[in-house]
Amino acid sequence: MLLADLVQVSASVSATRARSKKTELLAGLLAHLSPDEARAAVSYLSGRPLQSPLGVGYSAVGAVDVEPATSPSLEILDVDHVLEEISGVGGPGSNAIKRQLLDNLFAGATADEQLFLRGLLLRNLRQGALEGVMADAVALALDVPLAKVRRAAMVRGDLIAVAADALVAGPDSLGISSLELMTPVQPMLAKTADTAAEAVAGLGTAVVERKLDGLRLQVHRVGDRVAVFTRNLRDVTSDMPGVVAALLALDVDSVILDGEGLLMDASGSPMSFQDSMSGIAEASGLKLAGFFFDILHLDGHDLVDEPLRTRRNVLASAVPEQSRVDSIVTDDPKRAEAFFEESVSAGFEGVVVKDPDLPYEAGRRGSGWLKVKPTHTLDLVILAAEWGSGRRQGWLSNLHLGARDPDGGFVMLGKTFKGLTDEMLEAQTTRFLEIERDRKGHIVFLEPSIVYEIAFDGVQRSTRYPGGVALRFARVKRYRDDKTPEEADTIDEVRRHLR
Repeated sequence: MLLADLVQVSASVSATRARSKKTELLAGLLAHLSPDEARAAVSYLSGRPLQSPLGVGYSAVGAVDVEPATSPSLEILDVDHVLEEISGVGGPGSNAIKRQLLDNLFAGATADEQLFLRGLLLRNLRQGALEGVMADAVALALDVPLAKVRRAAMVRGDLIAVAADALVAGPDSLGISSLELMTPVQPMLAKTADTAAEAVAGLGTAVVERKLDGLRLQVHRVGDRVAVFTRNLRDVTSDMPGVVAALLALDVDSVILDGEGLLMDASGSPMSFQDSMSGIAEASGLKLAGFFFDILHLDGHDLVDEPLRTRRNVLASAVPEQSRVDSIVTDDPKRAEAFFEESVSAGFEGVVVKDPDLPYEAGRRGSGWLKVKPTHTLDLVILAAEWGSGRRQGWLSNLHLGARDPDGGFVMLGKTFKGLTDEMLEAQTTRFLEIERDRKGHIVFLEPSIVYEIAFDGVQRSTRYPGGVALRFARVKRYRDDKTPEEADTIDEVRRHLR
């Protein structure tokens, strides 16, 4: 298959918001792939090359400056072969060899293909073909139940491999039925709810758990072997001696637990995510502890298909209370809201409200888990914006956020493009170009005259920005045309949110 066919589908996926349309577009292409093309094509459509690491970054890709081809001729396998060759280059002179290989690849690509390849190599396609949509597309292309694809992806922990193998070997390759110990599975994820009361009112009787601001951990044990994985399935066993010791102390033969890694201070209060992830543990003699809220396997029995209420009972039988996440079970919205307030006051990030009747839906962000966190807002000045890519091509998108310095000027806190609608992107692009002060590459610097209300989950220390702090999960709430930059929040106000 020509790379141009894949690029066209990628562009169409990027241009639509409808999940059903994305699925249809992807499934149509998947159904026409040859077995040899499947793995590379699925990987490209998911936004990353098969080869990792490639050993090429912004400097190498940015230095490519060759005239595009006038007509498409590159095959998907042509690209895969070149990237495989690049990944294998090492030693003296390797940068020059990689540069020549990139030049040759781009010389055979049309303008649209060059744009796609740049995004692919730098992993910033932003085409919307995320793994959840890819699972839907594979199910449609193979005419199999979506649950079967998701379960296979959960077991193997790699949707791309599952999708590629199914396209090559057919639906029978999806028939894996049991978890593989010491191989991580995709974690179940939560959607966002506005309040704990609303979440419980919608679910009825619900489990309400404290939300720990730590590192998501999945821990496997077989006999005296323990493996610890992060949310993105990275093996961090050697960095988690406290978690390993706690798992070895359990009276079990084999187990898979889902939870969080967190530092607690001397008073028993949780420390911040940044502290838990930094070197403070070693410096202070503390160890990252594991706190668990789910169990996927115990002593030869998989539990992912069991309802949460059953899994919680099994978890309580295998893991001591001090290593389990605090929770309540209630159908009372007021009690849920009170537990949320208690949790936040105690230093926790919020709560997660869960349907007790649901199985473990690995890799899904479903409505059966709802996270509730306090939302903070600040009125900040927009200092600059960056030209967007993918479906935001042609719009000024990524915003540079600034707090007012009481001594004069503004202090940058970070960037965000979250929360911007198409209407806002179009309007702000026009307005920003009217107040443009300077340009540097893809960044347009602005006169500091526009104020946005920015929602965020917290403030953390940062050496990246001049104020020493940065916002966590910043997103645009609205344009404050009623406020001037002189009325924006100060850097001192931002620092008051620092935990």
